[in-house]
Amino acid sequence: MYERRTYRNLVKTDDLVKFEVIVKETDFLIRAEKDLSREAKESTLRHRNQLETYIAINPDFEKSLIPVAKASHAPEIIQEMVGASGLAGVGPMAAVAGAIAQLVSKDLLHFSNEVIVENGGDIYITTSRERIIGIYAGSSPLSMKVGIVIEPGKTPLGVCTSSGTVGHSLSFGKADAVCILSASGALADAAATAVGNIVREKNDIERGLERGKEIEGVSGVLIIVGEKMGAWGGIRLIRL
Repeated sequence: MYERRTYRNLVKTDDLVKFEVIVKETDFLIRAEKDLSREAKESTLRHRNQLETYIAINPDFEKSLIPVAKASHAPEIIQEMVGASGLAGVGPMAAVAGAIAQLVSKDLLHFSNEVIVENGGDIYITTSRERIIGIYAGSSPLSMKVGIVIEPGKTPLGVCTSSGTVGHSLSFGKADAVCILSASGALADAAATAVGNIVREKNDIERGLERGKEIEGVSGVLIIVGEKMGAWGGIRLIRL
C-alpha cells in the first residue's frame, strides 16, 4: 500500500483518465472518464474542512480508539465515521480514509459514470466493467500475486486494506494485509483495522476471518500473513 507508492499500480485502468489530488494528509489517485482534478479538490477541501472543524470543537473524536456517541446534526463525513466505527468496534479515525474516498467518489459521480478513488491504498470504486485490484502485502511472497475481481453489479464498493507491517497506519496486529469489502468505504476501512488488530501470526487468520464475518455490512475478507492466506465472503480471487 505505501512503500514508494507501489500500491498506485493496484488497479489497471488504461481506459480511464488518471489524476492525483493532494490536500494535506489526503493523497488521492483518481480515475474517471475525464480529468476532474478541480472538482475533486473542491470536494476534498469541503469534506476535510468539515472534519477539521468538528475535531477542533470535539478533540476527543480524533484521539478515541473506541467508538464514540452519534452526533446529531454532524456533517456527513462525521456520521459515516461514527456509524462505521460503531459497527467495527474501533475509534472513528480508523474510518477516515475510506470515508473521505467514498464521499469524494460520490461527488464525482455527478460528472463521470465511472470513478475509482484510491486514498493510501484504500479504494472506493464505481465501475461499468470488470476490474481487478491487486493486493499489496509488503514483503509477503503473495504481495501483488493475488487480485480481487470487482464486478460492476457489486459497485459502488469499498476495498480497504490494513497492514501491521507496511505503512504508518495504527495497527496492533502483524498481518501483511487485511483487505475488507463493503458497500461503505468508511466501514471497509474501520473493519480492516478491527480485523487487522487481532491478526498477529499465521494461526490468527481463521480468527480474523470470523471477526470480519461478525461485522454487519462486511461482504468479504482477505487476510495475508507471510505465505499464508485466508478469505471469506463474496470475494473472487485471481492469480496475477
